[in-house]
Amino acid sequence: MNRRAKMVLDRELRIARIDERIYGSFIEHLGRAVYGGIYQPGHPEADEEGFRQDVVRLVKELNVPVIRYPGGNFVSNFYWEDSVGPVEERPHRLELAWRSMERNEIGINEFSRWIKQVDSQVMMAVNLGTRGIADACNLLEYCNYPSGTKYSDMRIRHGVKDPHNIKVWCLGNEMDGPWQIGHKTMEEYGRLAAETAKAMRLIDPSIELVSCGSSNRDMPTFPEWEAATLSHTYEYVDYISMHQYYGNRDNDSSDFLAQSDDMDDFIRTVIAACDYVKAKKRSKKTMNISFDEWNVWFHSNEADNDITENHPWQVAPPMLEDIYNFEDALLVGLMLITLIRHADRVKIACLAQLVNVIAPIMTDAAGGVWKQTIFYPFMHASLYGRGTALLPVISGTKHMTAGHGEITDIETVAVYNEEKDELTIFAVNRNLKEDVELTTDVRSFEGYHVLEHIVMENEDLKAANSLAEEKVYPVNGDNRSRMEDGFIISLLKKASWNVIRLGKYPAVREK
Repeated sequence: MNRRAKMVLDRELRIARIDERIYGSFIEHLGRAVYGGIYQPGHPEADEEGFRQDVVRLVKELNVPVIRYPGGNFVSNFYWEDSVGPVEERPHRLELAWRSMERNEIGINEFSRWIKQVDSQVMMAVNLGTRGIADACNLLEYCNYPSGTKYSDMRIRHGVKDPHNIKVWCLGNEMDGPWQIGHKTMEEYGRLAAETAKAMRLIDPSIELVSCGSSNRDMPTFPEWEAATLSHTYEYVDYISMHQYYGNRDNDSSDFLAQSDDMDDFIRTVIAACDYVKAKKRSKKTMNISFDEWNVWFHSNEADNDITENHPWQVAPPMLEDIYNFEDALLVGLMLITLIRHADRVKIACLAQLVNVIAPIMTDAAGGVWKQTIFYPFMHASLYGRGTALLPVISGTKHMTAGHGEITDIETVAVYNEEKDELTIFAVNRNLKEDVELTTDVRSFEGYHVLEHIVMENEDLKAANSLAEEKVYPVNGDNRSRMEDGFIISLLKKASWNVIRLGKYPAVREK
């Protein structure tokens, strides 16, 4: 083997404490995410409220701390009052973003009850497309004010005595996008978001607010949008949002796996824009990032266009139901590594989405539930990526790609969990042809031993899971990593996702 990489880890060289909310997700009133996803009355696994418990169990496996709701593009024509009160009195509406029929069977209160089942928190988005300041304030009052006002008492009449106490609020969604209902210019959105933020904080000063950033790095107004909107919102919000999806439309797997480099560059550019505004305003405040939409998304595009153009106004049509393969799981792992590397500024992130819609969890209407390939790297990061992100010193071999030039074989990051005395290394070998030997200097972690080396690999990059068969899943690769005099020698097979876990004496395997 002539391909090698070296990494030095020191417990004192730290990026930042990881905010657990970077392992968040997203559920939008879109396709079968809600209806037929988390909610399906009459299903054998449904509880008395209609929530599928087989889905609940898988969501809990992912240990998701925050879930963004109810959109997404959906939110820009969302009338929140339609989603509360007696279900039989709620109106049906034409849902303009996805050209579907919204029956409002599930709303804020029902979703909040489901959130408790999966041990998570709501990250609420407000409609700044077709509505504005007053409606955002009314919704906040309904959700968070205890009692004695119009909207808090309305909530109580609806059977919810205690306030939801939702802490994170998104000020609209992708308002730079011409596809957005109520699309705004930079100046229009900046002014509206700032005034909405000021008003909402008067009601509940404890909330955290997310200002809309660019919908993706290819938008013609990026990064001017960030600089212009933050010039209005900087002192009133806590985060600026980022959204990015990737796909392998050219069927070039090597170049596909290089796209995590684009994500890294995107984050660095947004940080630069934020810091420019900070300097311009002579502010002492540092703006952080909510990367609240990220994933692979391209498999279902043609089918989605057919539904919206030729078969509109269905109830919960099967939209954005990408079936993910093994190489998609590798890129999701690479994107997770990128997020962890930027833990000093990325404080919230949402895998978009959670169930059925570009999701790690899929349901069958008549039967079961199953894990997509991307389920596993997300689960590993969420379970073992809690603690402090370490600053690795890395060197290693590279290979050429068609669109990104020369890229590293190995992408890796490490997380130190002081409370559990554990060190976890996440690594992807994105060389599709050759294995790489990774030597990691962990001499500053005296007394640590390899607990396990989890690996996902498959000779078929296009292998996918289904309800009938799981072809892609993690296995134990204990013989892949060994300890020698304070160094870990790890074999990272070609095209593989690796989780190398270390702990202190005694070296007891954990399941």
